[in-house]
Amino acid sequence: MTPIRVLIADDQQLVRGALAALLAMEEDIDVVGEAGRGDEVPDAVARLEPDVVLMDIEMPGGSGIEATRRLRAAGSRCAVVIVTTFGRPGYLQRALAEGVSGFVVKDTPPAQLAEAVRRVHAGLRVIDPSLAEQSLLARENPLTEREAEVCRAAAAGAGVKEIAASLHLSGGTVRNHLSSVIGKTSARNRHEAVRVAEENGWL
Repeated sequence: MTPIRVLIADDQQLVRGALAALLAMEEDIDVVGEAGRGDEVPDAVARLEPDVVLMDIEMPGGSGIEATRRLRAAGSRCAVVIVTTFGRPGYLQRALAEGVSGFVVKDTPPAQLAEAVRRVHAGLRVIDPSLAEQSLLARENPLTEREAEVCRAAAAGAGVKEIAASLHLSGGTVRNHLSSVIGKTSARNRHEAVRVAEENGWL
C-alpha cells in the first residue's frame, strides 16, 4: 500500500515536530515536509505533492484559511485538515467555505488525528463534533469581505490612514467600514468590535 503523503503547516516548530513524530508511527502515513508560514504552503504543495495538508489557522504570511484559498485557486486537489487551538465556529464556517476536508483541535488524540488523515484521503469529511454543534448554534458572519479586511488591519494596530493606504481606500471609506462593523457587532468602539469579530472567528 502506498503511504498517504502528508505536509504539516504550523508556525510553531515544536508543534510541527510533535505532529510529525506522532504520524511517523503510522505505517500508512508518510510526512513528506513542513511549512512554517502560510505563504510557504502553495509552493510546498506544488513541490512535494502531498495527499493531505495538516494546517494551522494563525500563521505569519497568511492564515491557514487563506493558504487553502490559494491552493484551490491554483487547482490543487490535496485534502486540507485544519488542526488548530482556536476552535471557533466562525473559523469552521470560513474554512468549509474554502473547501477544507477536516477541522480538528490540537488536543485531538493521536489515533484520531491519524484516522482523520485516512478519512479525508478517502474523500470523506472530518469535523470535531463539539465544534460542529457550536457552529450550528453560532451567529452567521455578518461582515463583508472588505469589512473583514479593514478589521484585520485594525486588529494589527493600524490607524485609519494606514488602513486606507494598505487597502487603497479613502479615509472616509475606512471610517464607514469601521462604523458598519461596530454596528454589526453591537460594540461600543472599533477596538471592542475587533475583539468580538476575533472571538467569533470572523477574521
